[in-house]
Amino acid sequence: MPVNLPDQLPAVEILKKEHIFVMDDLRASTQDIRPLKILILNLMPLKITTETDLIRLLSNSPLQIEIEFLGLSSHTPRNTPIEHLMSFYTTFSSIKDSYYDGMIITGAPVEMLPFREVTYWNEITRIFDWARSHVTSTFYICWGAQAALHHFYGINKYPLEKKLFGVFRHTISDPTFPLFRGFDDEFYAPHSRHTTIHADEIRLHPELSILSESDEAGVYIASSRGGREFYVTGHSEYSPLTLHNEYTRDREKGMDSVEIPQNYYRNDDPAQPPLVQWRSHANLLYINWLNYFVYQATPFNIQEIAQLGDL
Repeated sequence: MPVNLPDQLPAVEILKKEHIFVMDDLRASTQDIRPLKILILNLMPLKITTETDLIRLLSNSPLQIEIEFLGLSSHTPRNTPIEHLMSFYTTFSSIKDSYYDGMIITGAPVEMLPFREVTYWNEITRIFDWARSHVTSTFYICWGAQAALHHFYGINKYPLEKKLFGVFRHTISDPTFPLFRGFDDEFYAPHSRHTTIHADEIRLHPELSILSESDEAGVYIASSRGGREFYVTGHSEYSPLTLHNEYTRDREKGMDSVEIPQNYYRNDDPAQPPLVQWRSHANLLYINWLNYFVYQATPFNIQEIAQLGDL
């Protein structure tokens, strides 16, 4: 089944050109099925790019999915037209009485700030708390993962000596865990961040499980509440050119110290195209999350999510 999206969302035309099946509201309404309701809190500056990256992965599933985008009342993005936000984003006050099968909370370009100095910290932590009783499973990405781990468990983030930038190899702690169904013993995922979390701090909390790590990138995926929350420090959703665009942008800004993303370009040569090593596992990651921790775990009566315990 396809993803059900508003007709004029820019991602629709981009994904149709990639032969990804998307469905408009009218056609979706003719199918006698309850679609999975997925809420995306998009904190990334290039919102249309992030929308497209996430929808590309969510669409590769036999499930019909209805996506809604959430913005923040306490923050006005500078890189997205206000018309786009008004057309396709809702506010927390509008959805706080609603329930969702799944939720994705993205990273944000604020990782060098202390958490409580982020202007929208109070609003976003209120959303974190709300999700625990209104969402079956929540998928936190990059800074979103760091922020949620700090809010719920007091886990700190630490500055790195240099930016973690590139595509890195990861291993899995338990290959039988459903999130990794179909994964190889080792897999690759992109990272782009200046801070990290320490595995030792996570292991102090028996409620948390480390599911995947990397010798170079550290903790990649942790979970809590039996899969009702996943914390993903990297960016499996990145398109093939995202790291290239970031590298080019920083170089054009005169940031000569920025290093070439590791394990990314063929022969580590920016003049050559990227070698995509993470696409298949990115698709598996999102499909498995949707299937095992959203679709199979959520009640048919969506309001019963409020009575769910840990999975």
